[in-house]
Amino acid sequence: MTTPIILCFFIFFSVTLSSSSTHPKNFTIELIHRDSPLSPLYNPLNTVTDRLNAAFLRSVSRSRRFNHQLSKTDLQSGLIGADGEFFMSITIGTPPIKVLGIADTGSDLTWIQCKPCQQCYKENGQIFDKKKSSTYKNEPCDSRNCQALSTSERGCDESTNVCKYRYSYGDQSFSKGDVATETISIDSASGSPVSFPGTVFGCGYNNGGTFDETGSGIIGLGGGQLSLISQLSSSISKKFSYCLSHKSSTTNGTSVINLGTGSIPSSLSKESGVVSTPLVDKEPLTYYYLTLEAISVGKKKIPYTGGTYIPNDDGGIFSETSGNIIIDSGTTLTLLESGFFDKFGAAVEESVTGAKRLSDPQGGLSHCFKSGSAEIGLPEITVHFTGADVKLSPINAFVKVSEDMVCLSMIPTTDVAIYGNFAQMDFLVGYDLETRTVSFQRMDCSANL
Repeated sequence: MTTPIILCFFIFFSVTLSSSSTHPKNFTIELIHRDSPLSPLYNPLNTVTDRLNAAFLRSVSRSRRFNHQLSKTDLQSGLIGADGEFFMSITIGTPPIKVLGIADTGSDLTWIQCKPCQQCYKENGQIFDKKKSSTYKNEPCDSRNCQALSTSERGCDESTNVCKYRYSYGDQSFSKGDVATETISIDSASGSPVSFPGTVFGCGYNNGGTFDETGSGIIGLGGGQLSLISQLSSSISKKFSYCLSHKSSTTNGTSVINLGTGSIPSSLSKESGVVSTPLVDKEPLTYYYLTLEAISVGKKKIPYTGGTYIPNDDGGIFSETSGNIIIDSGTTLTLLESGFFDKFGAAVEESVTGAKRLSDPQGGLSHCFKSGSAEIGLPEITVHFTGADVKLSPINAFVKVSEDMVCLSMIPTTDVAIYGNFAQMDFLVGYDLETRTVSFQRMDCSANL
């Protein structure tokens, strides 16, 4: 069995300030694997099993936090939490400083720690000082940007007419501060940095909990009005994509995010291998919802039975099937409704050849197979979204945990279903927020640069 080891990602965007007001139609940003030697989180003592188990725990935690946010009675913030899979570096202010935050496709408002602090967690890098920036500007309470926050997330200092935000998380982490605008910039593939003045963000002066000392806060890449993607929409034609390579745990700079008109495939055809599925518009708009109709194991097609999960006092119900799964680059594993997963897992077991069924030694993954000296025969798995049949390779559906053992990298959930980044490896995943579609094209992402 030669299935490559797949691990989870953090990303770093190299960013410098530019005075240029001309924005390119396209730019590409290199990504660095969280377990690469270039990552500040790199720990050479961690084994493959250690990293996989940590990814499992983060996936489950993230699913639960998505689930909490979908509850109508939950007054926690629109952010998912402090344990995302990606980091992102931005340059902010005039004069500029670099800050490192968790890049989160499940969050909207970007926030970073700001001086003067009432309470700030320990941070390895420089904390942004709003008093030293000539382009910093507070948002008034009656502004459109302030009103874009939910009533549970916003407040107002009536004495100064400054809009306030307040975020709390399921793990007891929190951030509070002022809503403001600033200038940020991002490097383009041409080498010319691009500046974006007047970007809305949260200037957090009261922050605490489980945030890592490496990061300054959260970079929001979700679908809501205040996310960085939405704010840059006119400059990037409401289009972006990413290509995540399964090789990037051992090679540097082999995964990318693309922004702009050329970031997604221009045509859909059998020859190009591009398939497309509609984004489903539903609350909260932060998340990218797709409709999963079925999954095939070999020639056996299993209809998907999970709907949208709605928590309530009785433990939760599954409602409409439209928009029944969230596609998320910040979750490692794919999580499927538990009733469906029982049938799906049984079909996988029946289709695997040359291997003995075993339990995961770490207890996280439910379907593992050990081969001995023979090669494990793995079935072809096809994910059927509305209008798009996505054929997965073994690296998308299975993970090698030892020389002679592989495990299915999908797990059951009673919370919200998530299509995670293992399943998206070596696909160009394109988001067209104008036509409201997501496209998939098989690609060697290690050669994408």
